[in-house]
Amino acid sequence: MRLPRFSGCLPRRQAALVALCTLVLGLSRLGHAQPAPSEYLGFTVGADRTLADWTQITGYLAELASRSERVRMDTLGTTTLGRPFVLLTISAAENLARLDEIRESQRLLADPRRLSGPEHRDDVIRSAKNIVLITCSIHSTEVGSSQLPMKIAYRLASSAEPDVLEILENTVLLLVPSLNPDGVDLVIDWYRSSLGTDWEGEGPPFLYHHYIGHDNNRDWYAFTQVETRLAVEKIHNVWHPQIVHDIHQQRAYGARLFIPPWIDPVEPNVDPLLVASGNALGSEIAWDVLREGKKGVVINAIYDAWTPARAYQHYHAGVRILSETASAKLATPLEVKPEELEARRGFDPHESSWNFPVTWEGGTWRLADIMDYMETAAFSLLGHAARNREAWLSNFVTIGERAVAGWPSWPGAWVILPEGPSGEPTGPVDAGRQAAWRRIGVAELVGVLVTGDVEVGRAVEPFDADGRSFPAGSYVVQMRQPYAAFAQTLLERQRYPDLRDYDGGPLRRPYDVTAHTLPLLFGAEAVPVNEPVGATMEPVERSPTTPEPLAEVAGFLGTATNVALYQPYDPSMDEGWTRWVFDRFGVPYTTVHNDDISAGRLEGFTSVLLASIEADEIREGREAGSVPDALAGGLGEAAVAELERFVRDGGTLVALNESVEWVIEELGLPVRNVVQDMDAESFFAPGSLVRLELDSRHPMAGPLSAELAAWLEGGYAFEVAQDAQVRVVARYGALASESAGESESVSSEPPPDGDGLLLSGWLQGGEHIAGRPAIVDIPLGEGRIILFGFRPQYRGQSLVTLPLLFEALRN
Repeated sequence: MRLPRFSGCLPRRQAALVALCTLVLGLSRLGHAQPAPSEYLGFTVGADRTLADWTQITGYLAELASRSERVRMDTLGTTTLGRPFVLLTISAAENLARLDEIRESQRLLADPRRLSGPEHRDDVIRSAKNIVLITCSIHSTEVGSSQLPMKIAYRLASSAEPDVLEILENTVLLLVPSLNPDGVDLVIDWYRSSLGTDWEGEGPPFLYHHYIGHDNNRDWYAFTQVETRLAVEKIHNVWHPQIVHDIHQQRAYGARLFIPPWIDPVEPNVDPLLVASGNALGSEIAWDVLREGKKGVVINAIYDAWTPARAYQHYHAGVRILSETASAKLATPLEVKPEELEARRGFDPHESSWNFPVTWEGGTWRLADIMDYMETAAFSLLGHAARNREAWLSNFVTIGERAVAGWPSWPGAWVILPEGPSGEPTGPVDAGRQAAWRRIGVAELVGVLVTGDVEVGRAVEPFDADGRSFPAGSYVVQMRQPYAAFAQTLLERQRYPDLRDYDGGPLRRPYDVTAHTLPLLFGAEAVPVNEPVGATMEPVERSPTTPEPLAEVAGFLGTATNVALYQPYDPSMDEGWTRWVFDRFGVPYTTVHNDDISAGRLEGFTSVLLASIEADEIREGREAGSVPDALAGGLGEAAVAELERFVRDGGTLVALNESVEWVIEELGLPVRNVVQDMDAESFFAPGSLVRLELDSRHPMAGPLSAELAAWLEGGYAFEVAQDAQVRVVARYGALASESAGESESVSSEPPPDGDGLLLSGWLQGGEHIAGRPAIVDIPLGEGRIILFGFRPQYRGQSLVTLPLLFEALRN
């Protein structure tokens, strides 16, 4: 088609027609220039039993970026195992051409102190774009999420749809194809090898993140993993997105799609404007998906918004939208019978309700269906962001203004002591090592805050606040700053509400853990003061962590210590976290499997460590037919006999939390777990911090103060048989102002001074464990068995109890 030539001024309608034709022709050429994913890959994305690996995904996206003015691709760093961690920036060509200017607008809006007044605020909003971050494939078995970015990017790069053009004009999309690229390849390689076998579509016999598996979605306030830090430091903190859409999959036998609103509780430091805007956006997405004729969409069910561990943006003025689409058997279709659909908190899949208006009756569910739901939800979110650009930007800056003004519930400032809590060593220990642990805890805490974009100052001279004197070197967090909410939720003690459907009714069990008080976990002391601190301070630009304290506390293990760390083929995240801790601190260890233990290949090891693994999983392992025969089964009679021989010959066997049940049963130990047979109404510890009291006479207590916080999730408390040769290393702290056995439960609101068993979070039936042994040391032959009723290395965060594990392995 050739356009006619005109001279002079055109009538308005003719000019509009010419402009439209030119745009269509340009877009037509643009669309023709972009390769569809199927052209590049040689197969249709979403086809049954077919998946693109990370090289194919990034290869296609790089090709698309090289041929499109709407797409830019950057490599931000490398993953744990060395793969590229990439980001796509997608917007209209004119927006990409002025990306620095748009980013500067975001910087101004993210900190209202940089705006000179209401007029400046409005001017910036008028020229700014709505920044949307979509993150995919953090959980690598959720394979639809790894394939979807190719379809999203292609549609945005090539489409002339009016809705797509509006998205490109009014938003800048930051698209992370995978938050776990290593896992993409690990799972896809496993899946390809399983095709045509009995275990086709089964989960892999290893963690799909090298260290932490599924827990990589619980790392968004501790920042332990390189992938988390890349996303936070190079995306979140650079762009400050207004909306984050985190694309997940959930179990196969329930709703087809979950979208917020969240169920209660919402963590109290999340701004109410974020709660309201997230509710509105999620409800509109659900409406759009249902309008397309899709069924089985639920809102306000299953998932809450309590923990910052999976919701970084909630504390940084942006909304987090989680979408959870039902899974198949990886990329293999799944037949779901109506009777197999299961109710979950907040809805019944067999009955329509206000938050689940259209049921899904069952049938064939495949990868293409998963991606169809995901794509519809993603483009609904992008369309809403484009149509409501100014509303989202105004919402964003208003939340920042409220934070800078300070919330009534916040103190004026927090002061973090430079050397950690005071207190003398409780046992025969090198005082220097105790001081090193304190320095690590303080450095880790300050490092988390700085990484989370919180402004931290270091006092250059002593100062007084609230009638208390603080030394030079103290770290100060003033609570009149944009991201004070992040500091507050990490520094204060949690008071998780006691939720019931009606007065006296059954407990609503928390979806996730209930405590995240980092000073208690890290062994640091953070003090709230009423007014902002007026001392002279220098800004802390980065974490004060240095390698010296790490080497100092780990070096005492020496070359004489060599740990055999058991790794089952039914993957254990706690085992993975333990590897991460050992690698970080330089603890010498070797991974051992079922055959290594059963065959007695434990020569040369000084200790064997069982991370927290359920007894049945240790005993039975993976079921035959779900993995190759060599990977099926668990630790049987031969393994038990070899472990007993290892201990009797002088070795140390250490078991953590859930693993203690297997050790007690198989080795016939003279202790029992007093809460083992209790239901959740009697005892329930969903992930809280409780008081731990150490026996100062035991060598393991050496580098620690007499009282500290232990992470309790599930939890074991011991009763020792009469006249048994068992040493108690630590006990759960007794209830304050209550005699053990007299109270029905521990209050969900711990006293501000921390007295009592519960220090932070929520605990049901604490009277059953108060005063009970939490760590026991049992001699057997020339060796010994040490049982921890909790996880001393919990998610690499429980630094305050980590020395107990190191001492157990050394002694």
